[in-house]
Amino acid sequence: MKYIKFYTLLMLGLLGTNLKAQQSTNKLGVFQDSLIKISVNAVASQSDAQKMELNGRFVKTLVEALKTPNSFSFAFDSLKNVSVIKSPDQAFRILSWYMPLENGTYRYYGAIQINTKSGPLKLFPLIDQTENIADPNIITNNQKWFGARYYEIVPVTSGNRLPYYVLLGWKGNTQATTKKVIEILSFDKENLVFGAPVFDGKELKGKNRMIFEYAKSNAMTLKSDQKAGMIVFDHLASFDPEIKDRFEYYGSDGTFDGFKIIGGKLKLQEEVTLNNDPNASDELYADPKKNVKPIRKF
Repeated sequence: MKYIKFYTLLMLGLLGTNLKAQQSTNKLGVFQDSLIKISVNAVASQSDAQKMELNGRFVKTLVEALKTPNSFSFAFDSLKNVSVIKSPDQAFRILSWYMPLENGTYRYYGAIQINTKSGPLKLFPLIDQTENIADPNIITNNQKWFGARYYEIVPVTSGNRLPYYVLLGWKGNTQATTKKVIEILSFDKENLVFGAPVFDGKELKGKNRMIFEYAKSNAMTLKSDQKAGMIVFDHLASFDPEIKDRFEYYGSDGTFDGFKIIGGKLKLQEEVTLNNDPNASDELYADPKKNVKPIRKF
C-alpha cells in the first residue's frame, strides 16, 4: 500500500512538472511571436530614431521572456535576426544582433544568459561601445563591448587554468568594409572579461583580440575546422600590392591560416591546407592560385 501511495505521488509530481514546463514553453512561444513582429518592424523602419525606439521595445520584451522559468532551454530559433548560440559545455548562451543605420554603419546588441538550472534569471547585457573604444585591442567588459554578431563558441581549457571561450563574430563596419572578429571571453567571479593575450605567433605578442577587415563586396571564412583541429580563416591581402592598409581593397588571396590550441594558447599556423570532404559543387570552384575558370555543367 505504501508503495502504491509513493508511486502515485511520484506520478502526480511528474505530471505537475511536465505541465509547468509546457506552460513555460507556451508562454515563451507567445513572447517569440511578439519579438518577431517587433523585429520585422524595426528592420523595415526608414529612420534611425524609429529603429532605436522599436529595438528598445524588443530588448524589454526579450528580457521579460528570459525571466520565464526554463527560458534557457527555449531556442528562440524563429528569431532570424538574432544569433542564439550556446557554449558547448552548456554553461551560458549568447544572444546577439545588429541594426543597420542610415549612414551605412551598424549598432550591435546582445546579452549573455547564464544557465542557472531553472533558478532566477542571470543575464549580462552587452553594451556596444565600438565608437568610444579608441584602442580596439584593450581588455573590456560587458559594459564596454566591442560589438559583433557571434555565430560560434570554442571553449579552451588547459591544466588548472580557468577556461576561456573563443567567440567568432561578424561585424559589419561601414559602406566600404566589413569586419570579422576573434573575441576572447572569460569569467572573473561575477564579471565578464572580453579580450586576453592568448594569441601566439609572429607579430601577435600582446594581442587581446583579432580583427579582420576587408572589402564589403567580398566574403571571408572564419570558422572552427574539426578535421584540421583548429580555427581557420582566409588570409587577407590587398588586391594591389602597392596599396597597403586601405582595407576596402583587401580580400582573400586564396590561402588559409589558422589558430591551433596548444597549451592553452592560440598558436598561429600559416598557409594551412584544408582537406574538405568531396562536394557536388567542387567543380564550380575556381582556384585563385591556378587562375582556372570553373566548369559549369548546366
